[in-house]
Parts: sequence; structure tokens; C-alpha cells
Amino acid sequence: MASESAEGFARSFAQAWLAQDATALAAHFAEDGDFLSLTGAWAEGRPAVERVLKAELKGAFARARLVTGRAKLRALGPGLAVVHQRFVLSGVRNEDGSDAGRIGTVLIAVLAEQPTGWVAVSAQFAAEGG
Repeated sequence: MASESAEGFARSFAQAWLAQDATALAAHFAEDGDFLSLTGAWAEGRPAVERVLKAELKGAFARARLVTGRAKLRALGPGLAVVHQRFVLSGVRNEDGSDAGRIGTVLIAVLAEQPTGWVAVSAQFAAEGG
């Protein structure tokens, strides 16, 4: 599901994450969108984005929750914008099964308006300070 507005993109992304829905998360990307995930996996194209997210949501992020923090949206021109969104990620499991604690993360996405809504043409989801 593309976001109805650039302003709502990060909130919609977080809702899909909370639902643990890799298909809905991938729908936030253009068909040829690029994504660098929290684990450092690189995906080119919506099908690859969905595969990466599906694997991550079955692994360390199976119980992970996002809490939305500070955001900044900057218009780049008609139908183009960049969003910087802070999240706090909790419920992540380390390899040994222990709780990784709260992790500050940032989603940075270049958005384009398409007939279906606003989608990321390129995005990076990374831990703060990492």
C-alpha cells in the first residue's frame, strides 16, 4: 500500500511493520525501488525488498516494534520529497535469544508520487550511530 501523502509515509510504514506484513511494507516502494535494510541487506526492486523484509521479520525482528519519533519532510519538487524519520525499535532479539534493548533507528527515504500514492524510490533504514 502506497501512502496517500508524503507526510503519512513513515506512519504507514510503521503500521505495516507493527503488523509484521512484509508485503505491505514492500508496497511502500516503487516497483524498481532500492532498499538498504537494518541488517545491511541490499534489495533492488519491490520483490527483493519483500524477500529481505520477510526474512528479517521472521528472524531478529519477529517481535520488534517501532515507536515513531521526530520526523522531517522536505519537498524536492512537484511529486518528490525526502523524509527523515526517527524510530525507537524494541523487541529485537540477539543471536543468543537475549533482548537487544531499545535501539534508535532512522528511516531516510526519497519519495515519489505515483498514481497509487507516495512510494520510496530509494530508502535506508539504519541504527542511529551505526
